[in-house]
Amino acid sequence: MITTTAKISVQDRWRKLLSNQRLGSGAPLPTSSARSAFHQDYDRLVFSHSFHKLNQKTQVHPLTNQLGIHTRLTHSLEVSCIGRSLAMMAAEKLQSALPAGLPSGVTPTDFGVVMQAACLAHDIGNPPFGHAGEFAIRDWVASPNRQAMLDKLSFHEQLDLLAYEGNAQGFRLLTQNEHHPDKGGMRLTCATLGVFMKYPWLSVDVNQSYANQNTDKAQSFRTLKKFGSFQSESKQLLLLAETLGLPPSPYHDGFCRHPLAYLLEAADDICYALIDLEDGVHLGILNVAEVTAILFDIIGERPSAIPEHSSVRQHLAMLRARAMMRLVGHITDVFVKYHDDILAGHLQGSLFDYCQDDIKNGIGSAKKLAQVQIFNHPSKVRMELTANQCLNRLLDAFMPLALAKPSPSFEEERLLLILAPHLREHRRALNDNLYHNLLNILDFITGMNDHEAYRLAQELQGQLPTLI
Repeated sequence: MITTTAKISVQDRWRKLLSNQRLGSGAPLPTSSARSAFHQDYDRLVFSHSFHKLNQKTQVHPLTNQLGIHTRLTHSLEVSCIGRSLAMMAAEKLQSALPAGLPSGVTPTDFGVVMQAACLAHDIGNPPFGHAGEFAIRDWVASPNRQAMLDKLSFHEQLDLLAYEGNAQGFRLLTQNEHHPDKGGMRLTCATLGVFMKYPWLSVDVNQSYANQNTDKAQSFRTLKKFGSFQSESKQLLLLAETLGLPPSPYHDGFCRHPLAYLLEAADDICYALIDLEDGVHLGILNVAEVTAILFDIIGERPSAIPEHSSVRQHLAMLRARAMMRLVGHITDVFVKYHDDILAGHLQGSLFDYCQDDIKNGIGSAKKLAQVQIFNHPSKVRMELTANQCLNRLLDAFMPLALAKPSPSFEEERLLLILAPHLREHRRALNDNLYHNLLNILDFITGMNDHEAYRLAQELQGQLPTLI
């Protein structure tokens, strides 16, 4: 139940949080068009080169050609659908629960379109091979062989690389790398960028204690926490927080989340927790009985109450749809119940932490089953090792170019020629700033899809690539 008495402040907060001002522009856009600025955000993302690349980037299973298994593209589309439903339902419930309703001129549809666009972008910065790619980059940077390179960077810059984050890469891509006619990346609205930003803080904001650790830094980097922006985009983060009115976090030196970012996180959790299990069945990693048992727990009904379908695929799809419907209803109830805490930035954890036990336990069981049986399955482990070797080969080859030697070797000259089109496209060049050179090279490597990275790694090893 909504308990706030500050009606005007709540109205003003939501009005700012749903700002259609494009990051870096002078003023909010007019709202008379039937195609709102938030619809334009969605369209820009759908037609962007970086979004298309997600079609061959790993969701769970690297380098798979099996039809029907999720990629980052299909996952992002499904998250955007669930996110839209969550946001619109939450807005409808807030309309009744808030003493003065939603701000004038703001509708549940606005909530839904902002969320749909933000969810579409939520994984856009992921490197090839998904989280295995992130781990490969962090491991490469943390190797003792890279200590001399790290010593040339500031503490803040070192943290960006040691704790390398696809979320921060996504913010960099959206605000700088994916160019539209205007400078400043895709020029998305502040509302969409705010919802996209699950971690509105810098690495240093949540990892200050790392500098004081007496242990070997290369061994302790795995304790570093997630963050949403590199130092290189710190000005954009600050401007975004000011435009949206995000308050300082009471728990660290960054900002509080946009309230709708909690719903984005829930949409992501719902999709990967449930659909990863379906993929596991279709790949023969999980059996149907253990997956349907979890889905029945989430649905809250027993098998006898739900008719069987003619095929396993249809039956799982029907159960998953019913589980999602119940989750959407409960998550939006939690969002409204804890609205004041969310708006003030005091709510810790995810919305699932505040759900009733059967919901919380069902999602927990789904994640645990995926972790134990899918993520540790020998077939997946073998492919992740292949992915790790691919990225290490690319990093070994290209990252030393960041030192910008005056007299490069023959191989370095050839590698620079491969890198050059990427730098020209983004109107950049390698210079005497090591940190920015490293980020520009990581832009190139992480912008590849799985198959591009695999082929180039083979070529750099002197092998003719096979078609996969």
